[in-house]
Amino acid sequence: MTQKAAKTIYWIGTALTSLWFGASGFFEITGNPIVWNITRQLGYPPHFIYILGVAKLSGVAVLLTPGKLLRLKEWVFAGVYFDIIFAFGSKVAVLGFPATIDAIVAFVMVSVTYLMFRKIYPAPVTHSGLS
Repeated sequence: MTQKAAKTIYWIGTALTSLWFGASGFFEITGNPIVWNITRQLGYPPHFIYILGVAKLSGVAVLLTPGKLLRLKEWVFAGVYFDIIFAFGSKVAVLGFPATIDAIVAFVMVSVTYLMFRKIYPAPVTHSGLS
């Protein structure tokens, strides 16, 4: 795969991830009844929903910053994965497997985006000095 193709896939994935988690974060901080009712049904308290919304919107801002904040982007990807995994687990436990389709789609989308991120920005090799 060429670097240009990897960048194209990365930015499409970043845009889709940002739309998905940006909309979710916006709905969480504005108290959208659909999002809040589902999240409350899963057992999460109101203060957590607000915090999650702020974290998602902050993460989207980092993801959309081109060519900078690479280490912070790693943390954002980790946070997104935690969000997806907890959503999947909560939905399986409370609502059943069919309710997890969105989490599965998000996992695949974010995984492809992260793989392209790593192709564009390979992780630096570090030496611990322990041989």
